[in-house]
Amino acid sequence: MLRFAANLGMLFTEVDFLERFASARAAGFRGVEYPFPYAHDKETLAERLRDNGLEQVLINLPPGDWAGGERGIACQPERRGEFRDGVGLAIEYAKALACQRVNCLAGTARDAPHALAFDTFVENLRFAAVELGAAGIQLLIEPINTRDMPDFFLSDSAQALTLIEAVGAANLGLQYDIYHRQVMRGDVARDIERC
Repeated sequence: MLRFAANLGMLFTEVDFLERFASARAAGFRGVEYPFPYAHDKETLAERLRDNGLEQVLINLPPGDWAGGERGIACQPERRGEFRDGVGLAIEYAKALACQRVNCLAGTARDAPHALAFDTFVENLRFAAVELGAAGIQLLIEPINTRDMPDFFLSDSAQALTLIEAVGAANLGLQYDIYHRQVMRGDVARDIERC
């Protein structure tokens, strides 16, 4: 049976963010997600979830400077320390929100050669998988289309499966977004079957 979660980053934008929890519940949702909780106090967010009988189904790791155009830092060799700090922050929030899934945005490789960016991403995912796994949290990666996010490093499900195999962590999975797959390659039904 399909279950749907409201993305509070995209829905109910006619009200302030903290009011969107009640709007989601009033619309019949039982789960919510939003990309980045870090601008809000985790206890306040947890209270909104409890007050509205909602489950936090997903958050993302800190993405770097989102307002400045960054879309993740996981494949950037010079930002390993910042990435690791972000994993710790995500665990704090995930625990406070009783969230069992954290998504890792790859980001762009900038000037790094592809092989170095790939190896950095694998190293960072291994670290994140261990840390999140110890907290009982699943780590996800999501291919994003390069039309909406130019030069995004992880843009194909086959590439994601290669990364998952290279990392070899039981708690690392694929967050499969049909929209992004359709934009990049189409043939969604066959790709879902393959994945």
